[in-house]
Amino acid sequence: MTDTAVTDTAVLRQRAPEQQREPDPPRRARRVPAGLLRTARPRQWVKNVLVVAAPAAAGELFSAPAPARLALVFVLFTACAAAVYLVNDARDAEADRAHPVKRHRPVAAGDVPVPLAYAAGGALGVLAPVLAAWLCPAPVAVLLTAYLAMQLAYCVSLKHVLVVDLAVVTTGFLMRAMIGGLALGIPLSRWFLITTGFGALFMVAAKRYSEAVQMAGKDGATRALLTEYTTGYLRFVWQLAAGVAVLGYCLWAMEEGGVPHTSVLPWRQLSVIPFVLAVLRYAVFADRGTAGEPEDVVLRDRALALIGVVWLAMYGLAVANW
Repeated sequence: MTDTAVTDTAVLRQRAPEQQREPDPPRRARRVPAGLLRTARPRQWVKNVLVVAAPAAAGELFSAPAPARLALVFVLFTACAAAVYLVNDARDAEADRAHPVKRHRPVAAGDVPVPLAYAAGGALGVLAPVLAAWLCPAPVAVLLTAYLAMQLAYCVSLKHVLVVDLAVVTTGFLMRAMIGGLALGIPLSRWFLITTGFGALFMVAAKRYSEAVQMAGKDGATRALLTEYTTGYLRFVWQLAAGVAVLGYCLWAMEEGGVPHTSVLPWRQLSVIPFVLAVLRYAVFADRGTAGEPEDVVLRDRALALIGVVWLAMYGLAVANW
């Protein structure tokens, strides 16, 4: 071997460890804040828009204190939800590493240390209810505390209990819809609660059904209950929930439509049409097993978005008594 070859070999041996080293500390430090933000699930924050549901239904969305107070409630609920996501991902880090998609989550991938995820989740979980108790009516702080307790119990054990896991996730959506009314002191209609609750159960069961269909025969399912639920049972649940949600909305619309009004057309009653069409359109994705990410279905399907806009317009005209 020539002197040049020996020198090149030595250089390669010196470079090899450098090439195998982890990214430099500054680069790793920059990944942590981004990882924390990703773990907080910004794409899921669209669900928290439900805080405006009760005020919008009551026609109080633009009253004097409503916008600022609802913005505050949205931020507080988002902080609580982020706290739950952080704790959940810290607990499920090992299981997520075996999942074909969830292994890319920042905690599972090692971008965010597990202790830091726990600490950030704990800080948000304490701060949000304290701020709610200070800045909002007492029922808001109570509901946020109950939401956190329920969701953390879900992370620890309830997600392993058949049917209860569906009820807990559904209740989380219902709490989102209730908290705006509590913040403004608006009475909550029984039909509003029934429609919202069963509409949420419809989407939750459709999501579970889609996950079960997509993970059938595959390894790495992080939801143990997906192996215990049958697709037939989950299909039954989302179909039942869809039917009750539609019935509840029809009764709500007809009851409110009986109130004397001066509008050109009975918009509240007519809004039943786009509502039913929206449920039927979403059911297409549920039936195909492609409703695993509800926010993607709602935001990406143009027909569903158009139906939603029509429904909002009709309901807005009903509230405005136009």
